[in-house]
Amino acid sequence: MPQLGPARYGKDNIRVYKVHRDEKTGVHDVVEMTVCVLLEGDIETSYTKADNSVVVPTDTMKQTTYILAKEHPVTPPELFASIVAKHFTDTYKHIHHATVNVITHRWTRMTVDGKPHPHSFLRDGAETRNVEAKSAEGKGITVRSAIAGLLVLKSTGSAFHGFVQDEYTILPEVWDRILSTEVDCGWVWKTYQSLEDVKAAVPNFDEAWNKAREITLSTFATDDSASVQNTMYKMGEQILAAAPTIAMVDYSLPNKHYFEIDLSWHKGLKNTGKDAEVYAPQSSPNGLIQCTILREG
Repeated sequence: MPQLGPARYGKDNIRVYKVHRDEKTGVHDVVEMTVCVLLEGDIETSYTKADNSVVVPTDTMKQTTYILAKEHPVTPPELFASIVAKHFTDTYKHIHHATVNVITHRWTRMTVDGKPHPHSFLRDGAETRNVEAKSAEGKGITVRSAIAGLLVLKSTGSAFHGFVQDEYTILPEVWDRILSTEVDCGWVWKTYQSLEDVKAAVPNFDEAWNKAREITLSTFATDDSASVQNTMYKMGEQILAAAPTIAMVDYSLPNKHYFEIDLSWHKGLKNTGKDAEVYAPQSSPNGLIQCTILREG
């Protein structure tokens, strides 16, 4: 007899925008998010018996997200995601696990005539701040924070040689190359036993995100990289040292390749090796390097 395996359902792509208006100064602060809510629990009969009595409608999840955004802070996103996740496991006794993903989109305050504008903003990149909070009945709240979509490039200071070479290898060794990637860096916090514990940790969230971003950028720029693998490990080591309540760090770094173009066919024009100036950016296929850095013990 077949039986239902792991199952969950929810509402994806909930778009939320919130503005805070300081009546005294006239300064506005804005936050735009995309939220996903997924629920698990005693819901198997909705699949196997067409029993909708156990289904919290996905529209209810959307409306709940809007209401909680009105009633609670939406920053830092770690707190808001935890509030939403905990709401569903507290409110519906047959729901035992709730996972909430929050993507925070960039809105950077404009500078006009040398001064920060009180209510105008610009989207200055595709980078997002991402959070996943999981509320599990009797097991507390786990939170993963992340930087995603941060596109970086350096035009020197990267090499790749000494790798395995056999009858399938045509890749040449290089001692100087362009290095570019789109950073996806995440870190998992030690489990919080309650929502109050998450609230107490609020000052840590922005500080860790800023440190992780700064470490990622500075190490990428200054490391004389022998490989993406080694550079990303150095980044993770530093993040763990900077934030003692983080349990682990993970990176996913796809290679954005730039290939030299041989132009010697045109009047002997030199454009390879030390003479390379014009390159062809590649979209695919690409290398993909991933790792997780854990604390000892």
